Amino acid sequence: MRINVGVEKYPEGRSIAWALDYPGCFANGSSDSEAIIRLPDALLRYKEWIDSHTTDSWMKDLGDFSIHLADTFEVYSIDEQYDPADNGYEVNAWFRHDWKPLTHEDIRRGLLTLQWSRVDLLELAAGLSADQLNQKFEGERWSILGVLNHVANAEHWYLDRLSLAHTERNQLPSDVFDRLLAVREQLCRVLPTLAGSNLVVGVEGEFWSPRKVLRRAAWHEIDHIEHIFKLMAKL
Repeated sequence: MRINVGVEKYPEGRSIAWALDYPGCFANGSSDSEAIIRLPDALLRYKEWIDSHTTDSWMKDLGDFSIHLADTFEVYSIDEQYDPADNGYEVNAWFRHDWKPLTHEDIRRGLLTLQWSRVDLLELAAGLSADQLNQKFEGERWSILGVLNHVANAEHWYLDRLSLAHTERNQLPSDVFDRLLAVREQLCRVLPTLAGSNLVVGVEGEFWSPRKVLRRAAWHEIDHIEHIFKLMAKL
């Protein structure tokens, strides 16, 4: 099986290798080659995770696979006039794959992936006291509660890129867990309506599509689950 990969290269020297047909499957690296090298292991862990949640796994026929570098994108920053800037708006990867409309099966799998990662996220948080959730960590931008809030806000922002948030961020629930729920419910409502849609939006100098929103939403939550694990080790 051929695994199509997109590599997102950041100016500071790190990269993300995305398994483009498998939202939530990615590998980080200090370079594009390191991220690609790490992706096969990430794909196998992703398969185990999917298989553990359903008897109807779409990963069961993965078998032997080969990694194919389909696209690369170098992240850059722009100013309000859309000119290159050292400290401006960061334009993240737009892969050719992101042009593809989502199928009903893409959305079914994506919603299940989001459901399972949300369970993992909430189970992590459920075992922590209020003090632990709010504890500050040296060298970290957020507490664990702050990370959870960031996950909710980022998901709202992804929806807003397609004008599908349907509420202003300052109107979201103030309680972090209610905010996570409200935003996720909206994402789960709108994704099924986007099957077959060729919607592509250019906003603030960056392209967005339903496929890109699903790709980044699935990645973002799983990436921050790993982040919370690291913070919990410091408690």
